[in-house]
Formats: sequence, structure tokens, C-alpha cells
Amino acid sequence: MKQIISQLLYEREEQQDAVLVSLIDDQGSAPRGTGSQMLVGRKGRLVGTIGGGAVEKRSEEMAMEALRRQKSQTHEFQLHRNPAEDIGMICGGDVTVHFQFISAENPVWSKVLAKAEDLFAAHEGGWLILREDGGDPALFGHDGLQAGVEPETEIRVLLRENCVRADGYFSMPLPVGSRAILFGAGHISQSLCPLLHSVDFRPVIFDCRPEYAKREIFPDAETVICGDFTRIADYLTITKEDYLVVMTNGHSHDFEVQEQVLRGPFAYLGVIGSRSKTAAVNKMLMEKGIDAERLRDIHTPVGTSIKAVTPAEIAVSIAGEMIYVRALTRESETRQ
Repeated sequence: MKQIISQLLYEREEQQDAVLVSLIDDQGSAPRGTGSQMLVGRKGRLVGTIGGGAVEKRSEEMAMEALRRQKSQTHEFQLHRNPAEDIGMICGGDVTVHFQFISAENPVWSKVLAKAEDLFAAHEGGWLILREDGGDPALFGHDGLQAGVEPETEIRVLLRENCVRADGYFSMPLPVGSRAILFGAGHISQSLCPLLHSVDFRPVIFDCRPEYAKREIFPDAETVICGDFTRIADYLTITKEDYLVVMTNGHSHDFEVQEQVLRGPFAYLGVIGSRSKTAAVNKMLMEKGIDAERLRDIHTPVGTSIKAVTPAEIAVSIAGEMIYVRALTRESETRQ
């Protein structure tokens, strides 16, 4: 959504209308789930995707028609053979797509988009609420209405951890992005940082070597820290939402980092190294008072098992594991 918001702001600067295409409901098997979005301009798709294939192609065409007519609409696609509208997809499910016409001259959308950018910059959560009839949107933060027109329905129903469709409205949470702290700025981190950034993690680089901890080496990082591995708390505060990867330039530094982070909360902890190295470090950690049960929270050897060898391949395996853990966490939060 961040990329779509940025593109919408650019289109408004250029005085160009656009259509925001949102998948607001899905039943059964579908290419992508509820909340998937793309932005369409007068020449076609600008950014985002709702799953590709025939649904996306037909939706792009319908969005361009909505742009010409300057009118919003909602359409249901049946992803199986049917006499009414056979688009050639046999996934077996149904998806409902909302086409929101956004005039470049609409002041309400200007305020909503600007405030959404502020929330993204502050890494604060919120909710974008669309009206299925194409009316003015609303943007809510944790402190209430931030911009737009307040919905005429029970707000608490719409402000959930997942997307909600209710009473003619569709709400979706703003992605804050999970922070990923990479301890060590070597070749794997250099491959992993841009990869994590591309899948909506917020990478932070931490290394003790000034020749490695440089912004020009990590342009996609939120922060680059050159600090002492023995005093992590002097530089940042690790929270229960943070994803940590330990791959420093030495076993002693790996141990120093793990001893500190294992005494506090985190969402994920991955540590690079062989099984023999892991056993040796774990023994040292238990001697320092770290409970053996806590050591089971460590993903080591880090990454999914794909026989990765090169730094780029190892980065892919680590990113894959982090994406999987993040998805499991979100599913758990949704069920609560």
C-alpha cells in the first residue's frame, strides 16, 4: 500500500485521475487474497497487483472504463467456468473487486493521502476505509479519525488487524512493516537488506566495523549503526515485534549478541552457522544463565533448507523463513 499511496500522490501532482482497484472479498481458491491492490491510470496499470492473469487483465480494462466514466463500481469475478462471464480461470473460487475512482481535484483524498504518508514516515499504524458506493474515504489512526469522512457505521467493526468488509465499507490496515535488525554487515547482509526491504521489512544494520557500517553500502536500510556488539541497548531498543538475524564477523560477536537479545523479547531470531558452532555457542549461553528452553526459540542454522551456497542464495533462504514466520504470526493475531 505504501507504494500505491506514493504513486497516487505523484498522479495528483501531475493532475491525473486514477482508479484504485482493491480485492475486497475472496471465497475459495484465488490468485491473491483480500486487501490486494493495484493502481490504474489512463494508460493502464501503474503499480501493484491483484494476482495477475485474467482477473487482473479484466480488472485493468474495467478500471480504465471507470476512469473514462469517472465512476466507482464493484464487480464479482467467478473463477470457474460459468455462462454469465467466463474469463478463462478455473481456480475454483470467487473474488469481489472494488474500483474506486479518485479525482485529482478531490480535496478529501488529498488530505487522506498526505496523512497516510505521515503515518508511514512515523511507522505508525492506521486504517484506510473505502466506501463501496465510491464516496469519500476515511483514514483512522490509533487516536481516531485522522482525515476524510467518518463512516456511518460501527467503527470498531472496521478497525481490525485484518481487512474487513461490512455495511458497504471496506477497511484495510496500513502496513507499518516489521523491523529486521541484521547484526553483521558482511556479504550476506548486503544481499539480504534489499531483499527484505522489497517485501516490506524495515532493515536495520548493526556492525562494529566502520568500513562496513556505511549508508552507501546499505541504501535500503532504515538505519545503519556502527556500534559495540557488547552494548546493544546503548544504540537501540529491541521489541517483541522485531526480527533479528545474527551473522557477525566472528563466533565471539555472535555469542555476545545472542546473550543480550535472548534476555528480552523478539518476534524472530535467526543465527547463521554450522550445527557444531551452534552447539558450542549454546553451551556458552547456558553457562551464562540462558535457559535451554529459550534456546529453542533460535532458528539455526538460519533460513529454509534450499541447499543455498552463495551469499545471495543464503539471503533468499533467510528471507523466505522470515516471511513464513511473519505470516504465521499474522494468522495467529487474526484468530485472536
